[in-house]
Amino acid sequence: MDFGFTAEDEAFRAEARAWLAAHASDTADRRAWERTLGKAGWIGLGWSESGYGNRTADLTRQVAWAEEYARSSAPPRSGHIGENLLAPTLLAHGTPEQKARFLPPIAAGEELWCQGYSEPGAGSDLAGVRTAAVRSADGDYRVTGQKIWTSLAHEADWCFVLARTEPGSRRHHGLSFLLLPMDQPGRIEVRPIRQLTGTSDFNEVFFDGARARVEHRVGGEGDGWRVAMSLLGFERGVSTPAQQIGFAEELADVVRAAVRSGAVRDPVVRDELVAQWAELRAMRCNALRTLGRSDVPGAPSVAKLLWAGWHRRLGELAVRVRGAAAGAGPADWSPSAPYELDAAQHLFLFSRADTVYGGSDQVQRTIIAERVLGLPREPEGGE
Repeated sequence: MDFGFTAEDEAFRAEARAWLAAHASDTADRRAWERTLGKAGWIGLGWSESGYGNRTADLTRQVAWAEEYARSSAPPRSGHIGENLLAPTLLAHGTPEQKARFLPPIAAGEELWCQGYSEPGAGSDLAGVRTAAVRSADGDYRVTGQKIWTSLAHEADWCFVLARTEPGSRRHHGLSFLLLPMDQPGRIEVRPIRQLTGTSDFNEVFFDGARARVEHRVGGEGDGWRVAMSLLGFERGVSTPAQQIGFAEELADVVRAAVRSGAVRDPVVRDELVAQWAELRAMRCNALRTLGRSDVPGAPSVAKLLWAGWHRRLGELAVRVRGAAAGAGPADWSPSAPYELDAAQHLFLFSRADTVYGGSDQVQRTIIAERVLGLPREPEGGE
């Protein structure tokens, strides 16, 4: 599908590719890499004409940058939550003072953010927030409660938190969107969660009277639900086509593994490989068709349903084409010396969560049913 890349866009793409090739292996840690990106002007491409970003790039160039980044050997981003979620939210709802305080450090790669939304007992039901924020004698908020599945909280300098500021309020009423620093010893505790893959990319976060300054509340008190929903609208944008570049590379690895193992001679396996290829092409066409448009109801939920199920099936296929070898570790493995998963094993285990995080399949179907198709709302609390 032709997304309409111009000659100037392709020149921008070539510049991005050359820069990544020259710099992607220069850094030893992810925080230093964020500063390298910021210094070179690659953070904040979508903040056109705001005065706070770096280079000015329209939607097509943002896609080109994201795709080239996915193709490169550059490390995973640590700053994407601040750049792609908080920054657009501040541009839409923040005060001039908030923009001036928080956007420049994000653009420079100096301050990293995490997202305090999900809670135990609420899961994907964001309106079930119980974390409370009360005004103290100095007028600021004191935040108490627990968040879970908080990606990169162990690296973050700041967290944006959805908290209940109106005692006794229910569901999406009485919530506020607060920005608070993570460096509050004794008031914030971060506990990494060990995943199936053996890594810990997300965490439990406990707040015990953590301070959030009142001038760091985005939107009015009690207006947090509107701000939070606006942020979620930014969650899936130019990153989706880039994500699919990574998917295509993973699929190519699975095809090569099927050829090596001989599994490709199985007609059922061949059919599944072709189906995965065709579905990925369809997802890309859909992503480009809906990119930058606000007039396609339910598009984010449809996209999440499509790629989550596709990726999970790819993980299953990745181990199946290798046969028994997929379940084996290295020859020198011992219980006292855990080993690194290979790419296929990591893909299989990590992709099990794709249909859960970022809004489970059940939640996405409910959104489509109620908000797009106009079906009756599901009763709350088993009523």
